[in-house]
Amino acid sequence: MIASLFAATAMLATPAWAQDKPQDPPKRVRSILLYGQEECPKPASEEEIVVCANAGESPYRIPKALRDQPNEGAAAQAWTNRVETVEEVNRVGLPNSCSPVGMGGQTGCTRQLLQQWAQDRVNRRAKAARIPGGN
Repeated sequence: MIASLFAATAMLATPAWAQDKPQDPPKRVRSILLYGQEECPKPASEEEIVVCANAGESPYRIPKALRDQPNEGAAAQAWTNRVETVEEVNRVGLPNSCSPVGMGGQTGCTRQLLQQWAQDRVNRRAKAARIPGGN
């Protein structure tokens, strides 16, 4: 039993004996970004590996994928944003609109200031909660 176990272990280890000695890692690895039609340079010695990557047209240009701006027109906006914009524009001069135009425009100024104060208070509390030891 022990002899067969020893023989099986020896057979599993045989491929490891047949392998060449392990190679040492390279002494130097250079990583190079290439622009335009540049070519990858040759290694200076056998102990060096040169890795090249094409980085685009020019190091001074914004990559083409980032140049195109997303469409921010009316068709690209959600309906709720469009409705809120239309309501805000059409509220000018109506009561509670805080506008110098129309009869009831000034009545909304206090309400608007209170909303800004409340939002500022919420923002300060959120900021204080993020800071360790803040009150």
